[in-house]
Amino acid sequence: MEFGQQFGARSVDHFENIEQIGEGTYGQVYKAKELATGEIVALKKVRMDNEREGFPITAIREIKILKSLNNKNVVKLKEIVTSKAHESNHNKGSIYLVFEYMDHDLTGLADRPGMKFTPPQIKCYMLQLLAGLNYCHSNNVLHRDIKGSNLLIDNNGVLKLADFGLARPWAQENANALTNR
Repeated sequence: MEFGQQFGARSVDHFENIEQIGEGTYGQVYKAKELATGEIVALKKVRMDNEREGFPITAIREIKILKSLNNKNVVKLKEIVTSKAHESNHNKGSIYLVFEYMDHDLTGLADRPGMKFTPPQIKCYMLQLLAGLNYCHSNNVLHRDIKGSNLLIDNNGVLKLADFGLARPWAQENANALTNR
């Protein structure tokens, strides 16, 4: 039995990669299509640079936190899928996080030539950003990496917080530890 299947994870073979849409310290992100339904999703390949250290703690935190959150302004983690070991990946399997697909990130939109946000758009995005942050904080989660590339926007103007790799759970009893006094 494959590693992922014993925990209920499906194979990444259920998805067809369309194009790479991002890359960073975490790994690559692909726009993909689920073959059975035709649904467009984002596949985030978890980078496993040092296998001796095991599964990256940032990925574990991100999964744990995202599974606890359910809000219209927080990106939805749909499932976790795996790939089989293959020569192309040094005979190691890979793990992918499957997210709902969002069309843009705020930085990409703002960098477009001639792009100028109107005051109503700015207000709308700020309202959604603050609503998402308020939801996270109300659920004792600190995002800790708010930047344009982590604010995803769909073609309907819906903004969602993404990339919870640096996020941390927070409790009121820890409040004093966050100051320098």
